[in-house]
Amino acid sequence: MRIDCLTAVECEAMRRAGRVAAETLAWVGAQLRVGMTTKEIDRLVRLDTERRGARPSQLGYHGFPASVCTSRNQVVCHGIPSEDDVLGWGDIVNVDVTSCLGGYHGDTSRTFCLGEPAPEVKQLVVVAEHCLNAGISVVRAGARLGDIGAAIEEVARAAGLSVVREYGGHGIGRSMHAPPHVAHHGQRGTGRRLKAGMALTIEPMLNLGSPDVRLLADGWTVVTADGRPSAQFEHTVLVTATGAEVLTRLEPELTPRPERLPHEGSLDAAAATIRA
Repeated sequence: MRIDCLTAVECEAMRRAGRVAAETLAWVGAQLRVGMTTKEIDRLVRLDTERRGARPSQLGYHGFPASVCTSRNQVVCHGIPSEDDVLGWGDIVNVDVTSCLGGYHGDTSRTFCLGEPAPEVKQLVVVAEHCLNAGISVVRAGARLGDIGAAIEEVARAAGLSVVREYGGHGIGRSMHAPPHVAHHGQRGTGRRLKAGMALTIEPMLNLGSPDVRLLADGWTVVTADGRPSAQFEHTVLVTATGAEVLTRLEPELTPRPERLPHEGSLDAAAATIRA
């Protein structure tokens, strides 16, 4: 299995793609509200991605019919946006944005809370983000893939949560998905050794109940087997000699401050805002 290491020029292209994905996720995340459909989220992602001169990597990928994955409550990953999928008070929803700019891909996701989820669900979301940061913290040239999974699993288990095993991160660059597979469980000191210049996604999926999942009849949507909530966070990272450069993390002072859209005519307002 060949894993490409990026050149300096390619790394810079990945930084630009990663920033676009991060800015779109931040902008769209600030628009989320109770009563919005996940189909609205899809349109906002498509409009904002195009505004930034990129295209949604997911649209048409192996036939995927949307520009973004929207995974609400018990949906683990790859949820297809729908007019019938409405965000409710106390829901959580993962918005997974992948942007292609100049032939390179940036991939990032975040789980957002609508209103006030139950305390154990809020804790699930908090720990999922901690798991992402734990996985990133062990990345450096010379580390092994198993180190990432072990770091994630240790944090999840300490909180009494389970880690989905069937799905994981991946290599990324000119292809949205490339080797290696990045498991979110494992043993330290095992697996492929990382090299400077490798680009990976780390995207742990944590469940409140059992780690078991099932695939729905649409061939895309993955849900928890027991129907309990799941949360996920994701970043694209570049392996360096001393650590990881997170390509999809915005500095707080650089995070876009989008206009809040009105409850009525939200899509028309979004289009007008983006074209302005």
